[in-house]
Amino acid sequence: MGIFDRYIFKNLLTSTIFISVTLAVVIFLTQSLRFLELVIESGASGGAFWILTLLAMPRFFEIIVPLALMASTLFVYNRMTGDSELIVIRATGAAPGALARPALILATITTLFLMVITLWASPAALSSMNQMRQIIKAQFSTLMFREGVFNQAGQGLMVYIRARDQAGTMYGIMIHDGRNKDAPPSTIIARSGTLALTDHGYQVLVSEGSRQEYDQKTKTLRRLDFNRYSIDLPDSDPVRQRWRKPDERSLFSLLNPDRKNERDMESIRDFKVEIHRRIVSPLLAIVFTLIAAAALLVGPMDRRGQGRRIAFVIGCAIIIQGLHIAAYNLARQSDFGLLLMYGLMIGPFALCVFILSGAGEKLRRQILYGTKPENEGAGS
Repeated sequence: MGIFDRYIFKNLLTSTIFISVTLAVVIFLTQSLRFLELVIESGASGGAFWILTLLAMPRFFEIIVPLALMASTLFVYNRMTGDSELIVIRATGAAPGALARPALILATITTLFLMVITLWASPAALSSMNQMRQIIKAQFSTLMFREGVFNQAGQGLMVYIRARDQAGTMYGIMIHDGRNKDAPPSTIIARSGTLALTDHGYQVLVSEGSRQEYDQKTKTLRRLDFNRYSIDLPDSDPVRQRWRKPDERSLFSLLNPDRKNERDMESIRDFKVEIHRRIVSPLLAIVFTLIAAAALLVGPMDRRGQGRRIAFVIGCAIIIQGLHIAAYNLARQSDFGLLLMYGLMIGPFALCVFILSGAGEKLRRQILYGTKPENEGAGS
């Protein structure tokens, strides 16, 4: 890699990292709102909130990083044109393909990085996130008592609270416990109480109340007044085995579905499409970069600005990204969608490589000038 290549590559890498981090922070903030309500209502720790949000991030990298790379390519080459740096480099005999080489190298590295994300990191993180959400819901479903309603805290256990303050203290508590089939059900009425975690599980600690028990066999009512009393809560329901969606599965799981699982067999088509999506999506980094490089490096350079070319690149990226999503959805019903997914990558790639090559430059000059001129103006 020559001195010019290293200079351009360094600028492209710095810009790509900066834009990617900026976009990732925006996505992080928007995704955090999804889990904030879950964590607050369940009483889970702040660590669970951060873990859930971070696990949701990898699947957005395949969208963020290609766009960041395209934006940095537009920014760097447009700035170098405005500062006459590209004009000086081209005066040394560098062709458009040579100028685009640093961007293509970075795009190739980025594509390999995205391959790791889409084939391994993203499905693993998404599966862990959904599993963690399910565990939190199951673990705390019996512990969150809503005010003014009868809360089912387990088989045979009903809890009612009138109010709760910000510290978590509950007021106006009534608990009906009929879990022990060999003993009469009991009703506990207390003025206040709190939820506590012990070595044996969760307990409701109530104070200033009474425990009443009616024995139907002896027709007697027993009452016990207390200043402090504890009621053990049942363990949360076991987490059921959740069927993993295609985007949560590893590549091995997609290639080897469970033949005994009816839902797996019904989703064979979705598994196939998901495999192709993971292969195709990282290629957007190369396609977007080549489009940006071909638009800004081929033809005369204008130091006064290249707004039309930049707008053209942005429009192409929007169209390709939109068609890519449409092709993915279409592929679930037809093989034409799969062909369109690959065509959206191969077509622009081949066209841009040709435009940036020497043959493409020769053809462009022949179309514009009829014959190859000795010198072509670089613009003012």
